[in-house]
Amino acid sequence: MSELEQIEKSIAELSPEELKAFAAWFEALQADMWDRQFEADAKGGRLDKLAEQALTDHRAGRTRPL
Repeated sequence: MSELEQIEKSIAELSPEELKAFAAWFEALQADMWDRQFEADAKGGRLDKLAEQALTDHRAGRTRPL
């Protein structure tokens, strides 16, 4: 059995309360990973083109308040 299969089996055997706690933990983990990737992309300049396009659209009046 692979490690992933073992993990899946373990998760399937969790009680409803444990599954809820696991789901919350996993969601927080994914959010943290996304935040770190976003920060790395921003520091690496990979979002600069998108930011400049957004500012250009705003200056041209192609945006509206939320």
